[in-house]
Amino acid sequence: MSPFRALGGVLRAGGAGPWWRAGRGTLARCGPHPGRARSHEAPPTQAVASSSSYVEDMYFAWLEDRNNVHESWDAFFRNVQSSGGSGEEAQTRPSALLQGRPASHSPDVTQKVVEDHLAVHTLVRAYQIRGHHVAQLDPLGILDADLDSFVVPSDLITAIDKLGFYGLHESDLDRSFRLPHTTFIGGGETTLPLREVIRRLEDSYCGHVGVEFMFINNVEQRQWIRRKFETPGIMRFTAAEKRTLLARLIRSTRFEDFLARKWSSEKRFGLEGCEVLIPALKTIIDSSSAAGIESVIVGMPHRGRLNVLANVIRKDLNQIFCQFDPKLEAADEGSGDVKYHLGMYHERINRGTEKNITLSLMANPSHLEAVDPVVQGKAKAEQFYRGDSLGKKVMSILMHGDAAFAGQGVVYETFHLSELPSYTTHGTIHVVVNNQIGFTTDPRVARSSPYPTDVARVVNAPIFHVNADDPEAVVYVCRVAAEWRSAFNKDVVIDLVRPGTTVVCYRRSGHNEMDEPSFTQPLMYEQIRRQEHVLKKYADKLIGDGVVTLQEFQEEVAKYDKICEEAYASSKDEKISHIRHWLDSPWPEFFTEEGEPKTMTCPPTGLDKEVLQHIGQTASSVPLEDFAIHPGLSRILRSRADLVRRGQMDWALGEYVAFGSLLKDGVHVRLSGQDVERGTFSHRHHVLHDQEVDKRTCVPMNHLWADQALYTVCNSSLSEYGVLGFELGFAMASPDALVLWEAQFGDFHNTAQCIIDQFISSGEAKWVRHNGIVLLLPHGMEGMGPEHSSARPERFLQMSKDDPDHFPEFGGDFEVRQLYECNWIVVNCSTPANYCHVLRRQILLPFRKPLIIFTPKSLLRHPDARSSFEDVAIGTKFKRLIPDEGPSGQSPEQVRRLIFCTGKVYYDLTKERKRQNLENDVAIVRLEQISPFPFDLVRGEVEKHKRAELVWCQEEHKNMGYYDYVRPRFTTVVANERPVWYVGRGPAAAPATGNKSTHLNELKKFVDAAFNLSAFKGREA
Repeated sequence: MSPFRALGGVLRAGGAGPWWRAGRGTLARCGPHPGRARSHEAPPTQAVASSSSYVEDMYFAWLEDRNNVHESWDAFFRNVQSSGGSGEEAQTRPSALLQGRPASHSPDVTQKVVEDHLAVHTLVRAYQIRGHHVAQLDPLGILDADLDSFVVPSDLITAIDKLGFYGLHESDLDRSFRLPHTTFIGGGETTLPLREVIRRLEDSYCGHVGVEFMFINNVEQRQWIRRKFETPGIMRFTAAEKRTLLARLIRSTRFEDFLARKWSSEKRFGLEGCEVLIPALKTIIDSSSAAGIESVIVGMPHRGRLNVLANVIRKDLNQIFCQFDPKLEAADEGSGDVKYHLGMYHERINRGTEKNITLSLMANPSHLEAVDPVVQGKAKAEQFYRGDSLGKKVMSILMHGDAAFAGQGVVYETFHLSELPSYTTHGTIHVVVNNQIGFTTDPRVARSSPYPTDVARVVNAPIFHVNADDPEAVVYVCRVAAEWRSAFNKDVVIDLVRPGTTVVCYRRSGHNEMDEPSFTQPLMYEQIRRQEHVLKKYADKLIGDGVVTLQEFQEEVAKYDKICEEAYASSKDEKISHIRHWLDSPWPEFFTEEGEPKTMTCPPTGLDKEVLQHIGQTASSVPLEDFAIHPGLSRILRSRADLVRRGQMDWALGEYVAFGSLLKDGVHVRLSGQDVERGTFSHRHHVLHDQEVDKRTCVPMNHLWADQALYTVCNSSLSEYGVLGFELGFAMASPDALVLWEAQFGDFHNTAQCIIDQFISSGEAKWVRHNGIVLLLPHGMEGMGPEHSSARPERFLQMSKDDPDHFPEFGGDFEVRQLYECNWIVVNCSTPANYCHVLRRQILLPFRKPLIIFTPKSLLRHPDARSSFEDVAIGTKFKRLIPDEGPSGQSPEQVRRLIFCTGKVYYDLTKERKRQNLENDVAIVRLEQISPFPFDLVRGEVEKHKRAELVWCQEEHKNMGYYDYVRPRFTTVVANERPVWYVGRGPAAAPATGNKSTHLNELKKFVDAAFNLSAFKGREA
């Protein structure tokens, strides 16, 4: 078999399949060469076949797409390719060398010519696919050791003897070959000697930049990248650009040096070893600003954050330096956070373009990558409010560490939001600071892929690897990344076409400045200690080239050192640390200048009857003509219309009224989550689908009023962590929007626990960041098993910060003040009206708090779980507690037992109470707002029923649900003078049983206990 025919396996390693399939598949999409249509000429004659120019043109047209040539030429080239054919066919093979050889009629010579050209084309493709494997990326020279399986690709010409792989020889190096249309290494030349072909391929793909892009499906995008990296001389900088780069590198390096001198024993997670990150980010911002970007949302881990704040965001240096002062007192704004977690929002002039630009560096916890979807959500929101439907004004930048990028699943979740219509941000540039280590863990045991960025390949994003010791290469790659986003508007760090930039560098000081990395990486850090700083290398180069003088360099260094010293002196005047000075998402028009609410009252949340009727009629109709809906949905809409005529609402209609009324007032409503358009339980149906026209949909909520706000309802990917983080970020952008995330089932929020713990629960305390996101968590014990029953209310209540032992004072607007002082609001509504009110209250409050709502399942269609329009009429509002309005409420002094409960169990209790005819003896009070605890209303009920036993009843197990939260607060209400008894399921490990019979037996047992009026006699509390 000839060496060329063996090349069938060359591209298999790159995932492109056999070469002949690549030729007909990938190349075919290029389309015919300009000016080339399919040849309809007759089969090649002897004379024609002897014309090397003609044969060459036909051959290259056939390479691009066999349909470009006559079927006879197709058969002819197939025969040459397969070394087959005989007789007449053999006599008609082309008999001239394609370049630089005399005419010949020898079939063997002709076949050799074709094979050699195909070999050169395959060689070009091999470098495009795998050149990055041998690129000089590692400043330390140890990268090859990262993965034991690394093997230099056999099809790259790393030695002369490798030519034999292609059937070529050293004597062929000076032969000229025609270049394929899929390369730009020729510049203006169409032919090059093989020696020059290899040299230019080495320069393009095996230098300080390694490019991964050949897996991208789009031919135009691949050609764009080829042009950016193959065109001879394209990576050149003017003297002015080099001086700017040097100045930025000076600031980045001297900032770290200054911190190391002043606070050598303090943790700061410095940027030593990757100082070039600062010029890299500034280049991305400059290029993006030039393309029209006005706002950049940035997310990053702790490493290098202070440098980014100082030299990219331009936080005042004295504000940064004062954070190192151990005597600095904290303002009474919350817990605060360590300096390398804080964020910043800043509007300034971009010096590179003289345009206004807004930079927002998001605060984040130590949980690496958790901020990724939050950044994306905020970027999406800013695009939405600016009407930036193509991402031309707002963009996001995400920075990552190598270990976290490969290891954290939320990275993958965030990638897969990138092309979804309601989540795309139209291109994010990801910068991976590749430390070649994760804390103390080597890459060989930290990931299974050759690169930490390989996760990006699943969404077809180009990946540019660059050696951080070559600042010009880094800056060029960042410029290309920004241009890529501007050209193709592709999403997040790694999407089909979104660039991921891996800056290969190292950590000079280990995980932090107090760490001793030589315990676990002795050879690596021995090499680092010998490594010359990139600033010195680059300065020496520019001085040697005459771009700057030594004096100019020293003056620039002295200039920045002086700035740091002056800021250091000024920082000593700072006595109090104000977290609000580090706010990443300010709402200046919503709060006062001091960041306080403008009022401490909340208006009633009731609505005019005409508004209720109008929303109800829209909710029960199809606003588009000739729109065929499902017969089953027709029945649902008729049922809604009947409810509206009777002035009633079920759960779905209550939600519709809340959303629609806010839209009328200009408040954007966004509902996101798995299956939210229809609703997990098929109750919502906010998106109607035409049964006769594919993909034709209607959102009636957007047809309520001509000048209403937009309603966005979007089914999400099957992700909780990523999507909840995204919606949290979306809610940060504006206080004038109701942003809701609904879990498919309540307990599914546990895969997003990081977002709940680190951002939603504690975000305001750590970063003075208000957020009004709403979590809808379906909850209820209904015999559906452990995984579809409990939304784990105990977890949210445990993180509620109100004091169980302190009985508050009830002066002023106690309800609003209590809400302002809490970290989030937890409710379990039992009526559609109260659900409607709490959603409206969320927007009418003069501040924003996260709202956790445990939503029902069976109550969605329960005939008793309905409300009258009167319950949401003008003057009404959310009821934190619903007292018993039956016979027991009329004669409270005769009540023998007062049962407090929340949620669905109320309906089980009232049914049993009626069955036992105990409506005069037992009062049932519903706690609708659980946290903050309604001390005032609970005390009123307790004092009203002075002779009654006090019982807390819940359907959840005793060690779950609400009991551990409400028990000490009830004790505080009664001053520990009356016992509060528990009725419910006993302790358990699983939230619910999977056996229906067991579930019903448990329910019967605790409901019977609730109405056994002698159950607690003689017992001590």
